[in-house]
Amino acid sequence: MSLTDIRDTMQRGLDKRPLDEVIKFDCGQDGSITLQDGQAVLEDRPAQCTIHMTADNLRKLIQGRMNPMTGFAMGKIRVSGDMALALKLGQLLG
Repeated sequence: MSLTDIRDTMQRGLDKRPLDEVIKFDCGQDGSITLQDGQAVLEDRPAQCTIHMTADNLRKLIQGRMNPMTGFAMGKIRVSGDMALALKLGQLLG
């Protein structure tokens, strides 16, 4: 599953339930996915909340093979900015 596939999965979630805020998934040198204005884009844009993780861990998260709370507790997921926005992540995984 590529970042493009992950972006497409997130877009389907946004199509069902758009976010008003800006959330970015920063996968370092592998790239970023920013959720803004009902769109999931493969761009590094300023965000209210940035979720830092490897692309492999983002794949696991999207595929349901990683629990977000466990990943956070184990340091595999780091959050900067508005932590409450990170909790909205679940609505994108459906």
